[in-house]
Amino acid sequence: MASDAVVVGRTGSDSLALLTLGGEALPPEEVPSDRLADAVADREARGEVRWIWADTASVYPALLAAGVRVARAWDVRLVHGILRDAHDVLDDHGLRAHREWDAGTSTPATTDTLFDLGDSPTALPDTLDAVAAEYHRQLGALASTAAPGALRLLCAAESAGALIAAELHAAGVPWSRRAHEEMLERELGGRRGGGLPERIERTATVVRAALDDPTASLDSQPRLLRSLHRAGLLVNSTSRWELAEHDHPAVAPLIAYKKLMRLYTANGWAWLQEWVHDDRFRPVYVPAGVVTGRWASSGGGALQIPRALRTAVRADPGWTLVTADVAQLEPRVLAAMARDTALAEAASGRDLYAGIVERGAVASRAEAKLAMLGAMYGATTGESGRLLPRLRRTFPRAMRLVDDAARVGEDGGVVRTWLGRTSPAAGEAWQHLQSRASDAAASGVDENRARRSARDRGRFTRNFVVQGTAAEWALAWLADLRARLAAFPAVDAAHAAPASGPVFSRVPHLAFFLHDEIVVHTPLAHADAVADAVRESAASAGRLLFGTFPIDFPLDLRIGETAEKG
Repeated sequence: MASDAVVVGRTGSDSLALLTLGGEALPPEEVPSDRLADAVADREARGEVRWIWADTASVYPALLAAGVRVARAWDVRLVHGILRDAHDVLDDHGLRAHREWDAGTSTPATTDTLFDLGDSPTALPDTLDAVAAEYHRQLGALASTAAPGALRLLCAAESAGALIAAELHAAGVPWSRRAHEEMLERELGGRRGGGLPERIERTATVVRAALDDPTASLDSQPRLLRSLHRAGLLVNSTSRWELAEHDHPAVAPLIAYKKLMRLYTANGWAWLQEWVHDDRFRPVYVPAGVVTGRWASSGGGALQIPRALRTAVRADPGWTLVTADVAQLEPRVLAAMARDTALAEAASGRDLYAGIVERGAVASRAEAKLAMLGAMYGATTGESGRLLPRLRRTFPRAMRLVDDAARVGEDGGVVRTWLGRTSPAAGEAWQHLQSRASDAAASGVDENRARRSARDRGRFTRNFVVQGTAAEWALAWLADLRARLAAFPAVDAAHAAPASGPVFSRVPHLAFFLHDEIVVHTPLAHADAVADAVRESAASAGRLLFGTFPIDFPLDLRIGETAEKG
């Protein structure tokens, strides 16, 4: 099969062009905007293509709506962000000077057009010449690195992630409005006109009675704190953890009230009305929305779906859900990055925290989890700090990696993930504070602030290397699984799931992603094979990033009508 890189960009107010790079020099192919989907489908059918475009979120959703799916793409905006900050890029070929590509995070287009031919909300330079020029700058920047393979892999994975984010939005999460409403009534009680649900009102009454304050405002923190203080509860906040430290009859019902209100405001009837249509919840994913490369969500709260709401995630008739999440992803990634065979052996084929206990590092699973999370997130004082020396003795390579990353951050340096995503440089305010503290005339206050600021930055860089590499592993898992699912045969029209859209209504497809968890919506006939594909893609992602290093990524995998966890 032929393999082409094809640049897509505007050439005028209502026209586009496709420019094939490499090989025989060909003039751009002019394409009317309303014919782009046909042109893309034709190129995909003729051979393997990598589409080069300014921003996947601006182009791909409309292609999916027209029934066209692409195998590969290069998201110039996302790749620019990686290479602009990459410490390994020795010659950026002018890339960093082109600040127009620094436009903020994009979200999926909501218009009916196949390409945004007007002023882009992200102000990206999406003309054919601009996209092609930036792509060539990016290739030059990649070639300047000592080991371009890893960074190129990151750019490809980031671009694949952008395709997947658009596909997740297009396919949607299969959602039962009835199950959602039943859960709300069960948890919150029935709605009463324009007031709060019955159970919330009852719980509020109990709280006010316990405070002996019939007019206590439970939803205003300053007013609630005053009511709590008058009742003898001298707390500094209304957090669950601080409230739970006090023995008072108002505490339990107040914690219950806050939990009920959180469900009501975040995922109640108003959320259901706004976000669930045609039996699908379609959240807006933002690839690399977090500085470590983790995804974020700009709509629908996809990354905060509470456990109780999972009962509403329901497969269509004749379909089922394959749900999988990775056990202790970040500690396993840390073991592989550090080449710490002792930690890898503790994780091999079992619960990693139980393996740490078996090696005698700590006495209990709870201690193992506390110590490991402290090592990765910088909780180096208190109980976690007490346990860390034991981890350092038992797993010196892994602990040295995060300790070194913290030390670099505290000194104002930058760190890199396994594939080369670079942490942000220390800001001017941070550097100024450190400079003032080192001055001979600095006050003790300046010195204390500078030390705290340095420790905070050290905690950030300590976690950056691990969380960022875990995000890279997850992208590799998603991309590999996406390719495997695309190879499954389509079911006949009688067994289709029309709400999944023209591309995904007859084939297994990713429906949800959350850091280390995926949900695949699949015809029942393919369920077992899809489960195998999920496992195989996880193993493949480990090999792609870490080669033959003996670390496994076991999955908690379930097949069923809902996405409930056991």
